[in-house]
Amino acid sequence: MQLFYNPSINESLTSFIFDKEESKHIIKVLRKQERDILHVTNGFGYLFTTEIALASDSKCTVNVLSYIKKAAPKFHLHLAVAPTKMNERYEWFLEKATEIGIQEITPIICDHSERKIIKIDRYQKIIESAMKQSLHFYLPKLNEPILLKDFLKKDFKGQKFIAHCEESNKKSLKSQIIPKEDVTLLIGPEGDFSIKEIEIALNNKYNPISLGETRLRTETAALVACHSVVFIND
Repeated sequence: MQLFYNPSINESLTSFIFDKEESKHIIKVLRKQERDILHVTNGFGYLFTTEIALASDSKCTVNVLSYIKKAAPKFHLHLAVAPTKMNERYEWFLEKATEIGIQEITPIICDHSERKIIKIDRYQKIIESAMKQSLHFYLPKLNEPILLKDFLKKDFKGQKFIAHCEESNKKSLKSQIIPKEDVTLLIGPEGDFSIKEIEIALNNKYNPISLGETRLRTETAALVACHSVVFIND
């Protein structure tokens, strides 16, 4: 199945029009014709079966034939991850985490962050593309970048973890995850969190965890954490 994405479609519509960019892709690139079937999600769990009514490369119009809603995950995984120095590594993380099944991502700016300018629109497109490719029907929420100190002031329900490289009494993430409970987890930059940041996180009831005996890159650590939480909740 090939999946398309349109955030405007909902269960009350009988027809809708794709924007010019998507219309051109459907008609010119994919060579779809009138009466061809398209499967579309709005990113909120719905899968719509539609039929092309007007094969226009500027306003491809489809009729909605039917729809179903997929069950939402029974947990919410929110990873707050510092942007990497090499932007493509963070983009790789966004793509793979979306494929695995993350629900929310926040880029956090830390004391040791080398990248502080974020192309949020590009990140959003990567997530949308990964959702379609992996046939997920819930689009992960991508938040605007935020300073870690401000992120730590927010109140999140469920379990809260911080993965850092300092020597301390840390337990493995897998041993601490409670199935079906929400998880918020912090992953720092290449230079790790500062001692002060770790102290503030601990004071805000973030529990220190280990992702293994080896030292991982930021994007690898984030993906390992994502897989661990999703795997235990499967």
